[in-house]
Amino acid sequence: MKKPFEYFRPNEVFKAALPKEWQAYESEVLVLEDASESLSIVLYNDEVNTFDHVIKCLIKYCEHSAIQAEQCAWITHYKGKCQVKTGSFEQLQPKCEALLEQGLSAFIE
Repeated sequence: MKKPFEYFRPNEVFKAALPKEWQAYESEVLVLEDASESLSIVLYNDEVNTFDHVIKCLIKYCEHSAIQAEQCAWITHYKGKCQVKTGSFEQLQPKCEALLEQGLSAFIE
Protein backbone atom coordinates (compact mmCIF):
# COMPACT_ATOMS: atom_id res chain seq x y z
CA MET A 1 0.00 0.00 0.00
CA LYS A 2 1.32 3.41 -0.96
CA LYS A 3 1.73 6.13 1.61
CA PRO A 4 -0.50 9.19 1.09
CA PHE A 5 2.37 11.48 0.09
CA GLU A 6 3.45 9.12 -2.69
CA TYR A 7 0.27 9.72 -4.73
CA PHE A 8 1.19 13.29 -5.57
CA ARG A 9 4.53 13.89 -7.15
CA PRO A 10 4.78 17.56 -8.02
CA ASN A 11 7.97 17.16 -10.06
CA GLU A 12 6.21 14.82 -12.48
CA VAL A 13 3.22 17.16 -12.81
CA PHE A 14 5.43 20.16 -13.52
CA LYS A 15 7.66 18.16 -15.86
CA ALA A 16 4.63 17.07 -17.89
CA ALA A 17 3.67 20.71 -18.41
CA LEU A 18 7.02 21.46 -20.08
CA PRO A 19 7.59 21.14 -23.82
CA LYS A 20 8.78 17.64 -24.80
CA GLU A 21 12.28 18.79 -25.75
CA TRP A 22 12.71 20.22 -22.24
CA GLN A 23 11.38 17.14 -20.47
CA ALA A 24 14.54 15.19 -21.27
CA TYR A 25 16.61 17.58 -19.18
CA GLU A 26 16.46 17.47 -15.45
CA SER A 27 18.28 20.04 -13.44
CA GLU A 28 18.76 20.68 -9.80
CA VAL A 29 18.76 24.13 -8.34
CA LEU A 30 21.14 24.53 -5.48
CA VAL A 31 20.57 27.40 -3.13
CA LEU A 32 23.85 28.48 -1.66
CA GLU A 33 23.86 30.49 1.49
CA ASP A 34 26.54 33.04 2.02
CA ALA A 35 28.42 31.40 4.88
CA SER A 36 30.28 34.61 5.60
CA GLU A 37 27.03 36.28 6.72
CA SER A 38 25.81 33.48 8.95
CA LEU A 39 27.85 34.42 12.03
CA SER A 40 26.69 36.65 14.83
CA ILE A 41 27.86 38.25 18.05
CA VAL A 42 25.85 36.92 20.97
CA LEU A 43 25.83 38.99 24.14
CA TYR A 44 25.35 37.02 27.38
CA ASN A 45 23.87 38.30 30.61
CA ASP A 46 26.09 38.93 33.61
CA GLU A 47 25.59 40.39 37.05
CA VAL A 48 28.48 42.86 36.74
CA ASN A 49 27.68 45.38 34.00
CA THR A 50 25.03 48.07 34.30
CA PHE A 51 22.35 48.69 31.68
CA ASP A 52 23.91 52.06 30.87
CA HIS A 53 27.33 50.51 30.25
CA VAL A 54 25.90 47.78 28.01
CA ILE A 55 23.81 50.28 26.04
CA LYS A 56 26.76 52.65 25.54
CA CYS A 57 28.96 49.78 24.34
CA LEU A 58 26.35 48.54 21.86
CA ILE A 59 25.91 52.04 20.48
CA LYS A 60 29.65 52.65 20.19
CA TYR A 61 30.93 49.31 18.93
CA CYS A 62 27.94 47.68 17.20
CA GLU A 63 26.50 50.88 15.68
CA HIS A 64 23.12 50.38 17.38
CA SER A 65 20.61 53.15 17.82
CA ALA A 66 19.80 54.03 21.43
CA ILE A 67 16.46 52.22 21.22
CA GLN A 68 17.97 49.12 19.61
CA ALA A 69 20.75 48.99 22.21
CA GLU A 70 18.25 49.30 25.06
CA GLN A 71 16.07 46.55 23.60
CA CYS A 72 19.10 44.25 23.27
CA ALA A 73 20.07 45.00 26.87
CA TRP A 74 16.57 44.07 28.11
CA ILE A 75 16.47 40.90 25.98
CA THR A 76 19.88 39.90 27.33
CA HIS A 77 18.71 40.59 30.88
CA TYR A 78 15.50 38.55 30.63
CA LYS A 79 16.46 35.79 28.18
CA GLY A 80 20.10 35.40 29.21
CA LYS A 81 21.51 36.18 25.77
CA CYS A 82 20.83 38.24 22.66
CA GLN A 83 22.15 38.24 19.11
CA VAL A 84 23.43 41.80 18.74
CA LYS A 85 25.23 41.83 15.37
CA THR A 86 25.49 39.62 12.28
CA GLY A 87 28.10 39.55 9.56
CA SER A 88 31.30 37.91 8.44
CA PHE A 89 33.98 36.86 10.88
CA GLU A 90 36.24 39.66 9.64
CA GLN A 91 33.53 42.24 10.42
CA LEU A 92 32.57 40.79 13.79
CA GLN A 93 35.96 40.02 15.31
CA PRO A 94 37.03 43.61 16.11
CA LYS A 95 33.56 44.46 17.44
CA CYS A 96 33.49 41.40 19.68
CA GLU A 97 36.99 42.08 20.95
CA ALA A 98 35.99 45.65 21.80
CA LEU A 99 32.96 44.39 23.74
CA LEU A 100 35.17 41.92 25.60
CA GLU A 101 37.67 44.67 26.44
CA GLN A 102 34.78 46.62 27.97
CA GLY A 103 33.98 43.68 30.23
CA LEU A 104 30.93 42.35 28.40
CA SER A 105 30.36 38.63 27.83
CA ALA A 106 30.16 38.36 24.05
CA PHE A 107 31.06 35.54 21.68
CA ILE A 108 30.99 34.99 17.94
CA GLU A 109 28.72 32.06 17.09
